[in-house]
This record gives sequence, structure tokens and C-alpha cells, in this order.
Amino acid sequence: MRSLYMKFVGVTIGIMLISSLLAFFISNTYYQQKLKPCNDQKNTKIALGIATFTDKHPDMDLEEYLQNISSVGYQLYLVDDSGHEIYFGAPFRVKNLSTFTKEQVLQGRTYHGILYFPQETFVTGFFANELKNTIGVPLTHNQKNYALFLRPDIKLLFNEMHLLFGWLLAFTIALSIVMVIFSTKYLVKPISHLTSATKSLSNGDFNVELDVNRHDELGELSNSFLRMARKLEQMDDVRKEFISNISHDIQSPLSNIQGYTNLVDNDSISAEERSSYISVINSEIRRLSTLTKQLLLLASLDRNEEIVKKKSFNVGQQIKELVQSYKWKIGEKDIMLSYSLPDIQVVGDPSLLNTVWDNLLSNAIKYNKPNGNIDISIIQKGTAAFITFEDTGIGLNPAELERIFDPFYRADLTRSRTVEGTGLGLSIVSSIVRLHGGHISVSSTKKAGTAFVVELPVS
Repeated sequence: MRSLYMKFVGVTIGIMLISSLLAFFISNTYYQQKLKPCNDQKNTKIALGIATFTDKHPDMDLEEYLQNISSVGYQLYLVDDSGHEIYFGAPFRVKNLSTFTKEQVLQGRTYHGILYFPQETFVTGFFANELKNTIGVPLTHNQKNYALFLRPDIKLLFNEMHLLFGWLLAFTIALSIVMVIFSTKYLVKPISHLTSATKSLSNGDFNVELDVNRHDELGELSNSFLRMARKLEQMDDVRKEFISNISHDIQSPLSNIQGYTNLVDNDSISAEERSSYISVINSEIRRLSTLTKQLLLLASLDRNEEIVKKKSFNVGQQIKELVQSYKWKIGEKDIMLSYSLPDIQVVGDPSLLNTVWDNLLSNAIKYNKPNGNIDISIIQKGTAAFITFEDTGIGLNPAELERIFDPFYRADLTRSRTVEGTGLGLSIVSSIVRLHGGHISVSSTKKAGTAFVVELPVS
């Protein structure tokens, strides 16, 4: 399997090559359409100037003059009407030139070989060292007719430039490839680290380290990955904690049931003791029943939203009825209860929402202080109803607040061992509120109290 690093390098080099080819084709088109006519016109003017000068100076040595012309950067070919021909300057690579073309120039016509040189894919019109890629003009000297063919000696004029541009191109390509290789390594390195971190995460190692100081998409991805790793670590801790808690919550009543069943089976105990033991057994059975019901309810809420049977009902009246059923518990702890519960209609599942109020009120009683306070209120703002349960209990610290709605999480494990509960109640509350399109928030101060606010749509 090819690595992302190799793919990135390959794609970048491929883009460089394609871009170079496209640039070359565009340049070639520009040369063929714009530069070649200008080049033909310029060289035609030079050739005509040479012919005019030789015609006006019949006493000079023609071959010597043309030899001097060639030394400054031109290739020349001279032929007379008898077929005698002479070359001046650098030799032509291809010397093919039709007799018809020579005769036309001898008869006084100008030959535009540069302009009409075949248009090939590559820019050969400028660099092609061929006799037919010249300008031909008639030339008269000492009343003798000649045909003069001329083209610039590109090798002489641009030899140093060829080397300069050649080395420049070679260094540009080489340095570009080296820079692509190193820059790609820099770009791909965080992804390689992410891959290693993913493998570590899959093996259960959540202590992964990534570069989160980058201010780009990869830095954002690394941050998101680390947040995910921390969340997975929390979930793993919750899972382990759940196994520990649920094992205790199931094993403890089962052990009690087994022990008291053995005692009940003893014929030597009194009827009063047997009744007491049976009462304990029934209490433990109810405890197990509550735990299994909560587990089944939470699983149902997580899997299926169709469990919610919504209708319009009076939420204030529902909470008042719940408060009446808890009066004996409230009085048992000498808690002062106050409430403001106006008649407000909400749309939801009365049974599930009653579970929400039941959990919040029972927690407010359970974790409150003797002679503490509980305040319950409902306020409607626009299309939402805000139901608040506030107590003056033991409160929660910030770390506990972050996980309070996690399944099976129980704040202050040492303390919660002495308080009846499964750690599922608030998770069930959160799931029910979410299924109703609502929101639940909590604020708390350690040793001062806690407030839960449930927001529900009224329609």
C-alpha cells in the first residue's frame, strides 16, 4: 500500500510536470502566433539592408563582406544564377532547399522561410538550424545576380543563455523536488502521528501525545482527536466504574438474600426474627428490581425514540402530586419545602417526565442536609418552560459536574456507598429530556447546594 507521503510527493511532482507542459504549449502557441511573424519581418529587413548595401558598393569584396556579417551572429548562404554556392558562418544542420525556391529569389522575389516554417508541437521554428528556415532576398553585385539566404546564428548568439537557462531549469526542478519532499514530510508527519495514536488508542492506551500547536486544519484535527481520546478514556473509566458499582449493587443484595434465606430456613429462630429476615429479603429484592428496571429503561431510551408517547398535560399539577407522595420523606429529614407551580401545559410523555421529576426530587432529599431547604419552581419564557429543582445539600465540585449525567457515574464514591442508588438516575433524566427536545443544566457549589434546570417546549 502506497503511503500518503509518497502519494503527496507523486501528485506534487506530477502537477509540476503537467504545469510545465501546459506552460510550454502556451508559450509555443504565443511564439507561433505572435513572435514568429515579428522575427520574420526583422530578419527580412536585415537581409534587404545587406542586399542594398552590396548593390551600392560594387567595388567591395562581396565574400569578405558576407564573412564579416556572419561573424557578428548570422548564417548565410549565397548562390548565383549559374548554381555556384557559398556558405558563411556556422554550417546549416539541414541544407535541403528546393531549386524552385532559389530560382524565385534569383528572379527578384523574397523568400519567407522563417514565417512559413512548419508549425510543430515544439518550438523548432526559432531553433531549427535548417536552410529552409531562412529569409531569402535577391542580391546584385557588379551587375551579377545572387540569391542570399540569411538566418540568425542562434547557437552563437544564445549559447551562454542556453547554458544559463539550462542550469537554471535543472536547479529549479531539483530544488523544487527536494523542497516538495521535505515540505511534504512536514505536512504528513502529523498524520503519521495520528495514525500511531489511533493504533495506541485501539490497544487501550489513552495517553497519546500530539502536536496541537499548529494553527491549521491538522492542528484542529489533532485537538479534536485528543478530545476524543480523553472522552474515550472517560467512557472507559465509566465502564470500569460501572462494572465495579453494578457488581457491588447486584452482589450485595444477592449475598444478603442468600444469607437471610439460610437464616429463615433455621427452625430454631423465633417468628419475630423470621419476619424481620423476610422483610430484609423483600427489601433486597425490591432493590434488585429497581436496578434492573432502571437498566432496561436506560437501554430503551438509548435505542428507541418511539418509546415517547407525547400529549399535552399540566406539568405543574403533575409535580404537585409528586410532592404529596414525598411529604413523609421530606418531614423525616426536617426539610423545608417551598414551591411555585403554576398551571402550565407542556407536550410530552407524562410517565417519562414524571420519572424526571421523581429522580430530581429524590436526589434533592437524599443529598440534602437535615433542616435544609428545597425549592421547586416553574417559569414560562416564550415557547419554553423552565422547571427548577434547587436544594441546600452537599453540592458537587467542578469535576463531578462534568460527569454528573454519565451513565453509572456516582459522585464521591466513598460517600455514595452509604447512600442508596445506582448512578443511573441522572443519566435517565438526561436521556428523557433530550428525547423531548429539551435541555437540562446543573449548577452547584460544594457544601452549599445544587440546582437543576430543565427546559421543555410548551408546544
